[in-house]
Amino acid sequence: MAIAIAEGVDEEVWGNQPPTDGVHVRDLAKTYPGDVEALRGVSFNVHPGETFGLVGPNGAGKSTTIGILTTTVRATRGEAIVGGFDVSTQPLRARAVSSVVFQEPVVDHSLSGRRNLEIHVRLWRVDRAVAGSRIDDLAEALELGDVLDRPVETYSGGQRRRLEIARALVSAPKVLFLDEPTVGLDPRIRHELLGAIGTLRDRGDTTIVLTTHYLDEAERLCDRLAIVHQGSIVAMDTPAALLASMGTEVLDVRAPGLFQSAAATLRVHGVAGADSFVVGSTLTVPLHGWTSSAAIAAVRELDLPGASINTRPPTLDDVYLRLTGDRIVEAA
Repeated sequence: MAIAIAEGVDEEVWGNQPPTDGVHVRDLAKTYPGDVEALRGVSFNVHPGETFGLVGPNGAGKSTTIGILTTTVRATRGEAIVGGFDVSTQPLRARAVSSVVFQEPVVDHSLSGRRNLEIHVRLWRVDRAVAGSRIDDLAEALELGDVLDRPVETYSGGQRRRLEIARALVSAPKVLFLDEPTVGLDPRIRHELLGAIGTLRDRGDTTIVLTTHYLDEAERLCDRLAIVHQGSIVAMDTPAALLASMGTEVLDVRAPGLFQSAAATLRVHGVAGADSFVVGSTLTVPLHGWTSSAAIAAVRELDLPGASINTRPPTLDDVYLRLTGDRIVEAA
C-alpha cells in the first residue's frame, strides 16, 4: 500500500472559495532570519471534528506551523484558513474561533480550577446563562469534578494539564490546537491525559490539531497524521494505512561493522526490498511476500558474521525511520 505523500492540498481542490470549517493549509512556508527554512511548502486539510497530528522531532517545523495557525508567527508564503478565516488577513476572527494549549502553563495556581475557568469565561464574554453548565460539562468530560473547587497548586501534573485543556475549551472553539500536550509528564500522568484527549476526540464536536514527537501518542489519538521532516510533510494518512505500508512483519538484522555489506547482500538475494532501511548497525526489512521463518532461514544461509536476527510487527517508528533515516525520539 502506498503512503499518501503530501503534494498540494490534501484530498480537496481549494478553488476560488476558501473552506469554511476545519483547518486548511496550502503551500505554507516560513524562512527565519539567516535563511533558516522552518517550513517548505506545507499543505494539508483537517476536516471538521477530525483529530489530526503533526508528528516529528523538535526542529521539524511543527511548532512553526502551529504558530502560524494561531497567528503568533507570520508565514513567509502560503495560505492558512482556521474555522473559515484567513489567519493572515483575518487574525482576530481566526483567534475567536480557535483556542490553543501551549507547552507552558497559563492557569493561575493560587486560584481554584473553577475560578480560573470563570475568569476565562468572562474574558471570552460567554453568556452567563450557559457558562456554568459548560464549566460543569467540561469538568465531567475531563474528570476534574472532584478537584474543581480546590486551588490549582494542589493539583497533580495531569490535573493541571486537563484544566489547561478545559480553559481552552470553555469558549467553545471550533478548533483546538494542542502543542506537545504530554511533554515532560511522567508515564502515569501522560496516560491519564491521553485518556482525557481521547474523550474529547470521541465527542467529535471540536476539530483538534496536535503536535507530538511520540508516535504511539499519535497512533492512539489521531484520525490522520502527517509526518514532518525538515520543514516538509513526507507522508500523510491514517495511522493504520501508514502501518500497512510496512506489511505485517519486519525483519531486523544486526551486523555490527558490516551493516552496509549485509544490506547489499540481502538486496541481491531478494530478501530486502527498496523499502528496507539501515539505522546504525541494524537493517530493517519489511517482509512483503516472505514468511518470518523463510526470511530468517534466507539470512542464515548468507552466513553474515556476527549477525543477530529477529522478526516483529512494524511500528510507526519504522514508518518514520524509512522515510527520514532518523530516530524520532533521539532527534527530538
